[in-house]
Amino acid sequence: MYLGIDLGTSAVKTVLVDDAQRVIASASRPLTIASPRPGHSEQDPAQWIEATFATLDALKASHAGALAAVEGIGLSGQMHGATLLDASLRPLRPCILWNDGRAALECRILEQRWPALRATTGNKAMPGFTAPKLLWIATHEPDIFAATKLVLLPKAYLRLVLSGEAVEDVSDASGSLWLDAARRDWSDAALAATGLTRGHMPRLVEGCAPAARLRSELARRWGMTRQPVIAGGAGDNPAGAVGIGAIEPGTAFVSLGTSGALLAPTGTIAANPDRAVHTFCHAIPGMWIQAGAILSAASCLAWAARLFGVAEAELLAPLGSRPQAPSPVSFLPYLAGERTPHDDPLVRGMLDGLSHGTDRSAIVQAVLEGVAFALADCRDALAAAGIAIAEADAIGGGSRSPFWLSVLANVLNVPIHRFAGGETGAAFGAARLGRLAVTGEAIAAVCTRPQRIETFEPDAGLIEAYAQRLPAWRELYRPRH
Repeated sequence: MYLGIDLGTSAVKTVLVDDAQRVIASASRPLTIASPRPGHSEQDPAQWIEATFATLDALKASHAGALAAVEGIGLSGQMHGATLLDASLRPLRPCILWNDGRAALECRILEQRWPALRATTGNKAMPGFTAPKLLWIATHEPDIFAATKLVLLPKAYLRLVLSGEAVEDVSDASGSLWLDAARRDWSDAALAATGLTRGHMPRLVEGCAPAARLRSELARRWGMTRQPVIAGGAGDNPAGAVGIGAIEPGTAFVSLGTSGALLAPTGTIAANPDRAVHTFCHAIPGMWIQAGAILSAASCLAWAARLFGVAEAELLAPLGSRPQAPSPVSFLPYLAGERTPHDDPLVRGMLDGLSHGTDRSAIVQAVLEGVAFALADCRDALAAAGIAIAEADAIGGGSRSPFWLSVLANVLNVPIHRFAGGETGAAFGAARLGRLAVTGEAIAAVCTRPQRIETFEPDAGLIEAYAQRLPAWRELYRPRH
């Protein structure tokens, strides 16, 4: 048996997977985000621990025998968060999250201090990444910065609590701007540019490698017969790739979680930092992932549900399973700023084209289409790096909506495939990494592609209709720098 724990932004999801790679059970617990000031986004790390322990307690209550047999644990996590610990390994402040936009000035300072940043990391400095956040802390909270002895990404903090070991995997570390992406190791020059050293960083491992073992007292709490191995794990999108078998060039997938992304594994680095394409090490050794990322995807639908005061399912039901035509309303999904291709933390969302005849369904459809148009921007940024997307698999909570996937197929003009259980792809991928860390099996033998349950083909008439709408949608963007 193997556990996959996905420390997301809105929830912790844990899955229990057997030797035949069947999900035996799952549990989740919600998380909340604090925004103490406009553009700020933080979480209390204690929430992560409480939620994770609650999922495991729930699995013990419902599947004690299976949980007792767990041999390996894989961790997946929201990327880029800055968790600052003191000498006693206690958090000094709430974690600054991936969708926090406060460090725009620090990004410019960092690139000036370290001109080799883009060539070394494969990325441009953007506020969501971890390193600029540390420069912000040094300027605005100097006492916190001085007291910081260890900087961890969210899932590495969870691993520290579970095992007592400070270890990070190279895929998650790629999103810090402290990693030399080609060497898959910390960059001393990057750390020096933010006033840090390797002493402030966790030990690095590959995602499928053993990293630690679960503490004995926690193994006893959950009735486990041994102390399971904890794998290196992965950032949420690389873990999602492992979960759907996207481990080689030529595959691509779209993630519709709280944030969104269009991602393609590559055998070499194919960076395009000028268009805000992300370069991450894959959780698979010798592989990388190139990604276009948007800051708001399924969270846009959640926003609409709050706005109308109804459940998301109630918003989607009147739309049916396929669009008949584009909505007359346009929506910019920049509720928390944007990454690819704009790198603009200050831009905000917009509804355009409202009239007396606009109804709720037109607005909801526009929200889904706006996310799809933003992913078309990601597609074009990847194409400029030489990566052509011919088809894509869908993961994340948004992949449950056939209407949304149909919109995506028409906007991107490629087939979009859906899997059973695609919304738990990252947790399932983490469980696969936990298995690899225990067994040492061939990666390709474990990271197979699950069975697709539905394919959404582009509709010739809608392809043209959406292609005609895209330029006008792009004209709505106005930088707020």
